[in-house]
Amino acid sequence: MLPPVLEIYVVWHPGDLEGKRAAEQFLAHFHGTPFTGLIGGAVEVYVRSEGWRSADDAPRPIPFPNAPPPNGVAQAQLTAVVPMLGIELAKAVEPGTGGWYDYAMHIAKATSDFPGRVRVFPLQIDSAATDGTKLGQIFGPFQQIATRPLGTPPDEPDDELRCRDLAQGIAQFAGVPGERLTVFISHTKRAGISEESEILDLIDRVRSIILRTRLREFFDAKDLQPSELWDEELRAQAASSAMLALRTDLYSSREWCQREMVIAKREGMPIVMLDALSHGEERGSFLMDHVPRVPARHEGDHWRDADIRLGLNLLVDECLKRALWRRQAQLGNSRKDLGISWWAPHAPEPTTLAAWLESERKAGRSHAAGTLRILHPDPPLGPEEKFVLDQITGLGHPGPLLDIMTPRQLAARGG
Repeated sequence: MLPPVLEIYVVWHPGDLEGKRAAEQFLAHFHGTPFTGLIGGAVEVYVRSEGWRSADDAPRPIPFPNAPPPNGVAQAQLTAVVPMLGIELAKAVEPGTGGWYDYAMHIAKATSDFPGRVRVFPLQIDSAATDGTKLGQIFGPFQQIATRPLGTPPDEPDDELRCRDLAQGIAQFAGVPGERLTVFISHTKRAGISEESEILDLIDRVRSIILRTRLREFFDAKDLQPSELWDEELRAQAASSAMLALRTDLYSSREWCQREMVIAKREGMPIVMLDALSHGEERGSFLMDHVPRVPARHEGDHWRDADIRLGLNLLVDECLKRALWRRQAQLGNSRKDLGISWWAPHAPEPTTLAAWLESERKAGRSHAAGTLRILHPDPPLGPEEKFVLDQITGLGHPGPLLDIMTPRQLAARGG
């Protein structure tokens, strides 16, 4: 339906068995649930390992912008290359000539020739592979993924660390290059005595884990500076950061928690809810639903690190998903035959639909009559959810007819 946006090429020498294992981890992750809801071609993963002309040759060439795919196949907007820095690859590159040496040099050169379209994310699978070697000279200038800070215990599984680092790097590459992903920690500011210790422990665990990643955090108690207009700063951060909402017992009833959630939703920002209820909620809030949720559980006297990491990893995937969807929307806007009025980054709900309709009205674009086609990533809304949205738009007479669909539903219609 649309030209491809992102292609990931994982490169390893056939003799480096850990390279194959890491490649399988990347394949499983980027073909997994978080990205299946996008239009086909949003992200594809390819492997390069076996010799192209012979068993000793380098792999099939990577289609960089100066050498597009054959037979009129569309060129991807972005290309990410993940070379596996292992001993066997280092041996193959060390002579300074030959297929593997040329292949590595070609990858490195493509990043300087096409800095806005090609990016390299090396993964070290053997520490000796880059120690005084030509492989180290070629890929040494590029920051590696999945490196653990000195003194940090290896408590996070390799596959989680590798996939999160790569997803974060590509999200920053596809979004606003040079800007590090910031996690806005949304939490209850004032709690009852019984909840206070629970919140403080959860916040401490979340911040401790973020410090062991490449993510940046925004935590109001630390990041709001003296004399700053705290109201404006909180609003600005909620509108521009990925939100990790710590839903403890009183979270959904707090005015500022609701406000931060609404701002993030209306700006289309990635949100993940960390469900950390201890006793339960009195009534909840309709503003808090319609976002990915991860349960946070206790392990002994503390919250489980694995649950918090799961929430953060999902949030990073949501950031990449949003960046890819925005690029697909830019490509799709030229397809007038699709008739898409709103490329919604998330499935529409009353909060976001009302905000979008208001922005359209202020821009002088009326949707009072006719059909309003809204496209959002899978999974689709249920019939009752659609019915309620139809009721809301029908309150204005006459109201537009909503045609809400996902990429799969649009493709099924032959769009």
